[in-house]
Amino acid sequence: MTENENTPDPALQEPTPAPESSTLKDDLTFATAPNILTTSRVVFVPIVIALLFRRTPFMDFFAALAFTIAAITDYFDGYLARKQNSESVFGKLMDPLADKFLVVSALCMLQELGRIHPVVVILLICREMAITGLRALASSEGLIIGASNSAKWKTATQMTAIPFLMLKRDVLGIPVYEIGQALLYISLAISLWSAKDYIVEFFRAIRKKRQRKKEARLARKLQSKSKR
Repeated sequence: MTENENTPDPALQEPTPAPESSTLKDDLTFATAPNILTTSRVVFVPIVIALLFRRTPFMDFFAALAFTIAAITDYFDGYLARKQNSESVFGKLMDPLADKFLVVSALCMLQELGRIHPVVVILLICREMAITGLRALASSEGLIIGASNSAKWKTATQMTAIPFLMLKRDVLGIPVYEIGQALLYISLAISLWSAKDYIVEFFRAIRKKRQRKKEARLARKLQSKSKR
């Protein structure tokens, strides 16, 4: 980590009260364009799996196309939520889950087809489970873990690699399968690196929070003694 110890990490911080003008909805509002796009990624999961199950180059192409369309919605739901100032609790909860459903399902199916090594899938899934657990633990401590830049690069690299792995065959002389393999291993490296970042920042934030609590208790004791 190159950041100063006293500089708060934007991906891991204590929640602050939202200003009165904020439009972040405190309910599970669904009927917004960003949330519909987010949910559509989950709808695409069985479509992609069904197409891959046909095990033909023609269906592989449509599986890659369907996955690509679903992946593109990951950009537009966030863009629309910011532009329309319509971020919601549903969107914040469902957006990362929809990404995981889409990516993990595709990875498992590609492993079943023998296109990626099972160890890669195991490492990626274990990483996702570990970070999800870390987020839950952070929440119990009153901390919020947002997506780091490295995690965003990880997701982008995975979503680029997977359609190439689905196509498998060369396209216009371009070895798309080999490119997909290379991108997947790059995403694995980024994934493990970003997990390390999350863990380091989590424990750093926990130490800072507990230190502040200790200082606050000491200050109250000193104030109480001074009044006697």
